[in-house]
Amino acid sequence: MDAAIDIIACKRDGKSLSREQIQQFIDGVVSGEMPNYQVSALLMAVLLNGMDDEEMVALTDAMLHSGRVVELPEIARPKVDKHSTGGVGDKVSLILAPLAAAAGLCVPMMSGRGLGHTGGTLDKLESIPGFSVELDDLPYRAQLQSIHQAMIGQSADMVPADRIMYALRDVTSTVESIPLICSSILSKKLAEGIDALVLDVKCGRGAFMQTEAAARELAEALVRIGVGMGKPTSAILTRMDQPLGCAVGNALEIVEVIDCLKGEGPKDLMQVTFALVEEMLRLGGLAPADPNVRADLERLIADGSALRCFQQLVEAQGGDASIVDHPTRLPLAQSVEPLCFEAVEPAYVASVDARIIGDAARVLGAGRLNLDSVIDPAVGVVLFKKLGDPVIPGDALLEVHANDTTLCLAALTQLREAFTFTNEPIQVPDVILDTLC
Repeated sequence: MDAAIDIIACKRDGKSLSREQIQQFIDGVVSGEMPNYQVSALLMAVLLNGMDDEEMVALTDAMLHSGRVVELPEIARPKVDKHSTGGVGDKVSLILAPLAAAAGLCVPMMSGRGLGHTGGTLDKLESIPGFSVELDDLPYRAQLQSIHQAMIGQSADMVPADRIMYALRDVTSTVESIPLICSSILSKKLAEGIDALVLDVKCGRGAFMQTEAAARELAEALVRIGVGMGKPTSAILTRMDQPLGCAVGNALEIVEVIDCLKGEGPKDLMQVTFALVEEMLRLGGLAPADPNVRADLERLIADGSALRCFQQLVEAQGGDASIVDHPTRLPLAQSVEPLCFEAVEPAYVASVDARIIGDAARVLGAGRLNLDSVIDPAVGVVLFKKLGDPVIPGDALLEVHANDTTLCLAALTQLREAFTFTNEPIQVPDVILDTLC
């Protein structure tokens, strides 16, 4: 493919690619006409020299149309989805989708699996006995019409270019490229048939983007490209230095989701969830400037509407909805071991390292080292103390849920390094940093 050489050379030399060149590139990726070594060379050139907004829009559009694109004209409700860049304990989607459906939106959500220290929405859902994340087109559409929400995995015929390119990015150290991140996220989300998109872009120790500056750069690019694709798009910057909520691990997070939908959820987790649903309602035109929208969402939690929508989602996709009243029907670990505060004087929690918590949960089997790793849905970590909390000698900081004694001891060793302490009370920063429209 002689054209491939010219495309690679163009980007290598820091020039802008035309829409036609980008389409040629994606066509070659999907057909196999462009070999992996040439695809990898162009990915590296993009990482090193970047892309302007026009190129990123063209790349996203070409990737989007490399496979089947869902259209949902039969759905009258505004179709709005949310995407998170990932973090430790981030189970927001499982609270958000039923809450948004209860508030009048349609949420067609295509999610991913966890890799590394961050958990995946599909893995959490599959810890519910019987829950299937695979829906054919007709059942998917019917479910969106009847209960206004669906949570599924990416089908093989949707955005095949991304699947090929992402595998190569992972082994060529080009994952960090903002143009490639934007086109990967947006092409998959826009293939769902949505009208608008809200993004949760995280920064901190447990996030993909470690610094606020890097997260802001990514968020701004995602919003620009989403708007450039003709879809109202906004982003909320959130902190991920400590885990979000208290549970880290698949079935354990489902229990916390149920608690949240019963009005008993951790403050930071609910703050992020409410903010994202409010933004979804704004973009969907259901609450453009309503000062009472938060109170309305809290009422949907208090009166059980959001919880009933969650039960409907579980039932519709084959899951055991009795877990709402009987969470012990979820997978349970064989042993539960606490990690206690061993100092001799009272103190305050100065930091909780989300990355260490996430890595320890992965050691237990809650996450993957690679895509072929088998998930243990029962294991994980539950935090009892978080940033700013007072502690006295003997207090349990967390508990480890494990099915293997050796792995439990290894996780506890890691987790001892997750906490730091101070003698003085500290001001806990807001979990939400900014909203970008």
